[in-house]
Amino acid sequence: MLNMIDFYTDEYFMREALKEAQLAFDAEEVPVGAVIVLNKTIIARAHNLTERLTDVTAHAEMQAITAASEFLGAKYLKKCTLYVTLEPCAMCAGALAWSQIERVVFGAFDLQKKFDDEVIYHPKTTLHKGLLEEESVQLLKSFFEKKR
Repeated sequence: MLNMIDFYTDEYFMREALKEAQLAFDAEEVPVGAVIVLNKTIIARAHNLTERLTDVTAHAEMQAITAASEFLGAKYLKKCTLYVTLEPCAMCAGALAWSQIERVVFGAFDLQKKFDDEVIYHPKTTLHKGLLEEESVQLLKSFFEKKR
């Protein structure tokens, strides 16, 4: 009997979020991408749309939360995981807390962040920090170097 390899790992889903970040980069948006996963299935994909929508709240995480909620027909994402290429800002972390998402996995650290993870996320949310950090950082650096 062959052993089945589980291809649906955290790294796999973070690479899917990186694909979304590349779409944002190509559209001249800050390259942040996100996917929300339930039972090893992507139920939402999103990237930053702040320029396109002229909306400062149109972050990848916010777009993904909305899409996942619509997919599920529910406002809570209790058994879901968010994979996002950049550490969520305070606005997005607050929205994730309200969604009661089970897990957040992010790539690059937001060095401008000025809040305490333990306070803003839902108490039951677990965090996995720095997954594929180098790839996430490189995309962000390339974007901002291009803008200068």
